[in-house]
Formats: sequence, C-alpha cells, structure tokens
Amino acid sequence: MEKNMDVLALGELLIDFTENGVSSQGNPIMEANPGGAPCNVLAMLSKLGHKAGFVGKIGRDIFGTQLKGALAEVGIDMRGLVESDDVRTTLAFVHTLEGGDREFSFYRNPGADMMLSEDDIDGDYIGSAKIFHFGTLSMTHEGCRRATQKAIDIAKESGAVISFDPNIREPLWDDLDTMREQIMYGLSRCDILKISDNEIVWLTGEPDYEAGVRWIRDRFDISLILVSLGRDGSMAYSKSYKAVVAPFLQENTIETTGAGDTFGASVLHYVLENGLKDYTEAELEEMLIFANAAASIITTRKGALRVMPTEAEVMELIKNNR
Repeated sequence: MEKNMDVLALGELLIDFTENGVSSQGNPIMEANPGGAPCNVLAMLSKLGHKAGFVGKIGRDIFGTQLKGALAEVGIDMRGLVESDDVRTTLAFVHTLEGGDREFSFYRNPGADMMLSEDDIDGDYIGSAKIFHFGTLSMTHEGCRRATQKAIDIAKESGAVISFDPNIREPLWDDLDTMREQIMYGLSRCDILKISDNEIVWLTGEPDYEAGVRWIRDRFDISLILVSLGRDGSMAYSKSYKAVVAPFLQENTIETTGAGDTFGASVLHYVLENGLKDYTEAELEEMLIFANAAASIITTRKGALRVMPTEAEVMELIKNNR
C-alpha cells in the first residue's frame, strides 16, 4: 500500500473554551478555540510541511462547522473525519491556574468524539500512513475503544510506526483500573511513547523518572521514549542512549495548552526526517532542543491548533539562546 500520508492521528476534536479576560460584570469571558490533542499534533506537523490527516467524529452543528474550518485552514486532511446528526461536538472548558497549568471540565456525555465506531474506520486510509498516532481519550468507552484498536491493528499490519501519548484525563474514565488497562494496551502497541512527568510517576509508582522509564522498558519493547518535564525540560531514551535537555523558559508564558502536543509533533517531525532508529545521544539532544523550543513558543500564545510556530521561529529561538 502506498504511504502517501506522513502522519494520521485518531482521537478527539473539540472546542476548548479558554478564559480570555473578564467582562464588565466580573464574569470570565470564554473564547471558543479549536482543540483536541491529536489535531494539535497534526497542526504542528502540517506547519512543518508534512501531510497530516485526522480520524475522528464531530457533530453536525455550529461547533463542528467551526472545527472543519480550522482543520482546512491549517492544512489537515479530513478524509477520516465523520460528522454525526445524532450527537453534539464535544466541548471542554479550560481554567488556567497561576503559572499556566490548567483544569478541565468536559461536556461529553456523550460527545461526538467518543461515538467513533469500527464502521467509521477506513482501512485504506489508515494504511496510507507512515506514522499512526493515538492517545487514550478515544479509549474511554467501549465503542470508540474498538474503533481505536481496529485502526491500530491496520496501521501495524501496514508497517506504520505507532506513536502513543497517554494524555491522561482522569475525570473522563469510569474507573482508574480501566484507564490503566488501556494505557498498558497502548504501551504494548507503540514504537514511540511520549509521556509527561506526572503520568510516568502515576503509571509506574516511581518518583525517579529514569526508574520509571526502566519500569516501562522491563515490560514493553518501545524504540523511543520521551518524557516531557514542563518547566524542567525533557528527556529522551532510544534503545542504547539517553539525553536530557533544558527548557526554553519564556517570560511571557500565557498558558501551557498544546505545549505537550507541540513537543510530541516536533519529535515525530524528527523521526520523519531521519527514520526511527537507535538514536545517539547527540541525535536525541538535537531532537529535544527543537521540540523544547517549539513547545516553549506555544506557551506564549492563546490556544494551539491555529497558532503553531513555524520552523523558522523555532530555529530563531534556538539561535538566540545558544
């Protein structure tokens, strides 16, 4: 099968209502930003010149129309996007805490993203991807879980590299045992894992991140593991080497929405450019420097999907911080 798509991502496409000021009556003003981790990843990859496509479901409503427009604007292929007359587009309300971290309230009972079914999966489309990327929000409920697993199976059989970002959102799960079970499933299928500092501690019970990576490696054969550390930078582990790279801290950080997705997309960009292999320490450092810089830029902007940095902007930040 011809691999004419660089990356396909499956999962949630939704509206992030983010705080953007206060009204004259003292109420928070909410801005309807297009969002969803998989499409944030795809938006950055598209900005970097890759062919990126989305697989997921939205409602045939005003928010779905807005999301389709946003995907078209940033160049994401929509052949895998399904519209439903029966369920509404998923909404998330994001409260930004002091320092830029976030709290989420999801309106998703049900939301269109969780209603993706096995019948919605186009095997030829999935098979066209060089890299297939997924998270856990498409695995919270049985129907979309089966659809996700079907897509992963097709991608695996077609020879695609499988990329996984757990992107844990505890309130969306009926119980944490099921969440852990599905994360472990993702780990068993992926070639590339991007996991955050708090997620690796929760999953492995190891407060030391390197010990957490060893815990994962003892159980799963994953070629490339990335640990994002927020304001402390990031770590990367190939089969034989590791690297730790400091962050690019910004004085004008607004929020962290999309930072992890921008980081993950930058790693996939490096893999597309160089192939997936046993990267040396120097190669891992090169990968992380670019990814950290890109993630740093997105923290200075409201939203994520529509405002991803260009390669030139990333390289300029790196140059100015050498």
